[in-house]
Amino acid sequence: MSDDQESESFAQERERMVLAQLLARGIRDEYVLSAMARVPRHEFVPPDLRSQAYEDHPLPIGREQTISQPYIVALMLEYLAIRPADSVLEVGTGSGYQSALLGELAGRVYTIERHEALADSARLVLARLGFANVSVLVGDGSRGLPEQAPYDRIIVSAATSTIPPSLLAQLSEGGRMILPVGREHAQELQLVRKMNGAPLITALEGCRFVPLVAGTTE
Repeated sequence: MSDDQESESFAQERERMVLAQLLARGIRDEYVLSAMARVPRHEFVPPDLRSQAYEDHPLPIGREQTISQPYIVALMLEYLAIRPADSVLEVGTGSGYQSALLGELAGRVYTIERHEALADSARLVLARLGFANVSVLVGDGSRGLPEQAPYDRIIVSAATSTIPPSLLAQLSEGGRMILPVGREHAQELQLVRKMNGAPLITALEGCRFVPLVAGTTE
């Protein structure tokens, strides 16, 4: 298969993903749908898994981490209601796929990954695809990135038992944060809105993410 044929084949798979996995399950935000129709998810998965890149399930990316299923990514982005001028903090870069979607939706994105090897890989793919508004940093995501705060939106791609106070402190007044909260087998997505300095929490639906771990590793 030529490069052009492969590119067209993946574009068709992305279109089917948007129709069958997102629209059919209630995702309606046109900006999220458009971004997911554009960003090449297959570029963010290991080469031997590219044939599964647009299927409705997570995929391993190394270091015991995964790239989340397309639906849960779209759901989290829809609840965030990102605006073009927003500054966004992402905790858990992983493959960089969600970072790319954030780069399509927001003005500035800072994304933190504790695994240096994953951060390096994501940085290379994002640069190759032209996402100049996304900065990938190696660090302890539970501490956030105070030097660039406040953030209009924060998205956490790892589960925590409670909302990290450091992240709430870095969220702007009126801002939104979405994260999975709970133990390994009993997690729920929570939408946190900061009102008068306090969290207003809305429980969304059950989910399953890897745990948020402090510190960094190669």
